[in-house]
Amino acid sequence: MNKFLTTALIVGTFYSVSAQEKRVLSLEEAVKLGIENSKNLKIDQAKIEESTANLLEAKNKQLPELKVSGSYMYLPLEPNVDLKIPGMSGGGPKVSNVLYGSANLSVPIYSGGRIRYGIQSAEYLVEASKLNSENDKNAIAYNISQAYNNLFKASEVVKLLKENLGSSQKRDQSFIKLENNGVIAKNDRLKAQLQTSNIELQLMEAENNFSIANINMDLLLGLPDNTEIEVDSNYIGADDLAKPDDYYLNLARENRKDIQALDYQRKAAALGTKAAKAENLPSLAFTGGYVAADIPKLLTITNAVNVGVGISYNLSNIWKKNSSLMQSKAREQELAASNDLLNDNVTLEVKRDYQNDLYAHKKIDVYQRALEQAEENYRITLNKYNNGLETITNLLDADTAKITANVNVVTSKADAALAHKKLLQTAGVINGNQ
Repeated sequence: MNKFLTTALIVGTFYSVSAQEKRVLSLEEAVKLGIENSKNLKIDQAKIEESTANLLEAKNKQLPELKVSGSYMYLPLEPNVDLKIPGMSGGGPKVSNVLYGSANLSVPIYSGGRIRYGIQSAEYLVEASKLNSENDKNAIAYNISQAYNNLFKASEVVKLLKENLGSSQKRDQSFIKLENNGVIAKNDRLKAQLQTSNIELQLMEAENNFSIANINMDLLLGLPDNTEIEVDSNYIGADDLAKPDDYYLNLARENRKDIQALDYQRKAAALGTKAAKAENLPSLAFTGGYVAADIPKLLTITNAVNVGVGISYNLSNIWKKNSSLMQSKAREQELAASNDLLNDNVTLEVKRDYQNDLYAHKKIDVYQRALEQAEENYRITLNKYNNGLETITNLLDADTAKITANVNVVTSKADAALAHKKLLQTAGVINGNQ
């Protein structure tokens, strides 16, 4: 008895641990969770921190530079000291060590604008990195929507096939009784059972697709890979397609983060060109210093303070070509061409996705009519079969057509919902209320 209880306890514990955790998620909750756990966005955050550090480095260049140095030297050999001061010729005192210290201060006054341009350029690049992260969020939102859509379709197909499998199995039981009573031929009963087997195979494939889609969602959302996600039954809703494609094109031009990020990169590149030009200008700085030295028995220096203005100019710029300027101008040209190309691509993407959205919604109407036709055809065929006016083959074909039509209606509605999400992503408002 004790062994039985122990075994039951072990089995129960194992079952509770290995059982899948179920979690009901709406699309909005899935998108939020996916963004929070996205590894790509963690990389983007690191890039933002890197560009912020570059901004801090640029700002540091406008601050004073203060350097302090000191040294102590021990002289193991007695140096030869010959003082040339009038009245003090000849050898000097013995020197065995030297102590020296200095402090130098430099405050930039003018650098041709290089510091100011550098700070502004770094600020633009910080904004660009933030916008790139926002653009990645839109892409992640669509990827999650796509995965959610696949999971929804797989779930709905499984439900439909289970329902049809149950009906088919009941029909098989009825046909067995009819065969036993000599009402139908064995061949007809076998044809019906063959269709049941085909539905079982379809159901197995659908369940396999659901499992794969579920694992994919778990990984995207950062959930344990044994979490079974139950999709929202209200996922498919009415999408507003009354607006023309120009409406979404204007939305894209106003909200696309990649367009805005590229604009900041172009501004940074323009400032880089100004900074490169400033390399041909001199630099001016306020300087100050303090020196102290002690050579025992020979020399002591204190309070040696100096202040002044220092100018620096690289004369080699006269005959050397400014390669930095050439590189910066080339960068500007590259970004200008990229901007034109991006705007063309945005126009193409919006108009393409708008047409795909319209097409997906038109397919729903066609598949809905096909379902009505398939159901009516099955009803008529079943009525004729019951009256001995139709064959079992035609009845099974009508049943198959009805199952296919049901699946097509469900998947077309899901595909239409995803097509609209794609349009919103292309317009840059998939995370908004448009």
